[in-house]
Order: sequence, then C-alpha cells, then structure tokens
Amino acid sequence: MAGLKGLKKQRRVQIIALAVVALVGATALVGYAMRDGINFFRSPSEVLSEPPRAGETFRIGGLVVEGSMKRGEGTEVSFEVTDTNATVPVRFDGLLPDLFAEGQGVVALGQMEGETFVASEVLAKHDETYMPKEVVDALKEQGVYVDPNAKDGN
Repeated sequence: MAGLKGLKKQRRVQIIALAVVALVGATALVGYAMRDGINFFRSPSEVLSEPPRAGETFRIGGLVVEGSMKRGEGTEVSFEVTDTNATVPVRFDGLLPDLFAEGQGVVALGQMEGETFVASEVLAKHDETYMPKEVVDALKEQGVYVDPNAKDGN
C-alpha cells in the first residue's frame, strides 16, 4: 500500500510540473506573437527628449499645428504635431480621415526617419468634442488641456 501512495504522489507532482511548463510555454508564445502588435504612445516632447530606437514603431499624438499642413504629389501630405511644448514634423502617404483638420487632435502610427515621423496610419477625432485619451493625458501633463465637457472649467 505504501508503494501505491508514493506512486500517486509522484504522478501528481509530474502533472503539476507539466502544467507549469505548458503555462510558461503558452505565455512565451503569446508574448512572442504580440511583440510587433504592441505600439507605445508618445507625445512630441517625449519623442524629442527620449528618441526612439531605429526602426521602432510607435504612436505619436497631439494637436495638428495650424497652418502646417502641406500637400505633396498624389496622396502625400505633411503636417506638424504638437503638445504645445514640442513639435514633430509628420509625413504621411495615404488618405487622411475625413475629420482630420488643423488644430484638432490626432494620433499617428509609424516610425522616426531622422527628425521626421513617417506615419503608416493616421487617426483623427470622430466628433467635435472627442480627443484621443492619450492626447488628452499628454496635454493635461503640460497643463494646457481643459475638458470642454466639464462644468466650471474643471
């Protein structure tokens, strides 16, 4: 009987060890699969103070600087994004969202090439009061954002 109890205990330990190895393996596979899908958000001030690694894809957000939008050939467009403390030039080749406008909030996905952010995707606000959460947070940190929906300016 004592040998049977020892065998059951050994089998239980083996099953637990196998489950732990499977869990670690599954976590590693999920992390590996998501490594390119995780895009960090940065404000223009953060981009200039801590430049990203070469080839790093990230999101930049802020307000489109008034008068900075210039159209190139075809669908090429350039503009500047600011958080009121720093400004980063952005270049994009594609169709801008219908609600894209100067003076409005924008988030762009892409990479830095030299001093210019080259966007592969541009997202704009979807109504007159919406601004992406990341942009609002970055502007609040700078002390320049007041929520238009708040009462008494708070």
